[in-house]
Amino acid sequence: MKNKILLIVVLFLTGVLFIVLKYAKENDYGIPIPPEEGKPQIVVRLLNETDGSIEEKKLEDYIVGVVSAEMPASFETEALKAQAIAARTYALYKKETRKDLNYDLIIGTKDQAYQNNQTLLKKWGLNFFKNYLKIRDAVKETQNEVITYNGEIINAFYFSMSNGYTENVQSVFGGTLPYLESVESKWDNETINNYEYKKTISKEEFCQSLEIPCEEIIIENIKRNATNHVDEITINGITWKGTKLRTLLGLRSTDITINILENEIELITKGYGHGVGMSQYGANGMAKDGYTYEQILKYYYKNVEITKI
Repeated sequence: MKNKILLIVVLFLTGVLFIVLKYAKENDYGIPIPPEEGKPQIVVRLLNETDGSIEEKKLEDYIVGVVSAEMPASFETEALKAQAIAARTYALYKKETRKDLNYDLIIGTKDQAYQNNQTLLKKWGLNFFKNYLKIRDAVKETQNEVITYNGEIINAFYFSMSNGYTENVQSVFGGTLPYLESVESKWDNETINNYEYKKTISKEEFCQSLEIPCEEIIIENIKRNATNHVDEITINGITWKGTKLRTLLGLRSTDITINILENEIELITKGYGHGVGMSQYGANGMAKDGYTYEQILKYYYKNVEITKI
């Protein structure tokens, strides 16, 4: 009897999954977000670098795919709303700066991550509809809201997790933007999985990555900025920016500690990402503490306003 019940349950779940697969295949976004009354539907042009194709998407539906890719669906609703507005702001900023090109945004890490329903279905399985609707609602409830500074849409950088402090934009990307200044992010701490991350590689791999001789490894003149991220470091007589070292060694952040072991190099980092703008895990921590999405955004982006386009 138990085996028959189990078989019925398996067949039922298989049927549900089949329906979900068919639904997702036939509807790129199963429940599109309708435009607000009296406002035109904005369209963005997405470049797929793999094959060079250009795909057009309605902005709000695109943002659902970005939030789904950039932030766990398990995050607090207010954090998802903050992410939706940051992603929308970033998209429109890029659209304006690339108005003379044949695309607005690049799908992938160069701009924002983006996942369509087929990819999300593989990731979420039977939780597809629950997660999709949660994120869709967060996007819909903040529809057309963007972050502005002095009336202009900002360059809304965001990242996964800080070391406890976000970075000034000039430390990472150069230049100065008054709304992208360092702030404390106490919600990013040891309570988050992989906040501190250890990576061990061979000395040979370390030297090959930096293209330095490997007879002896000498590390000196480590210069850290006020947020404890490595600004500059000298290895075997060559001085590297912390941002360049992170790229060459494939590290999670520029809060880097290097330990030379007998035959290996231990690399310890705190946080994850470039560190500029809104911390996603910090936003989730703030949401858990009762902050609204507007309070979250105004904390990580200084002296800004949340406005409707």
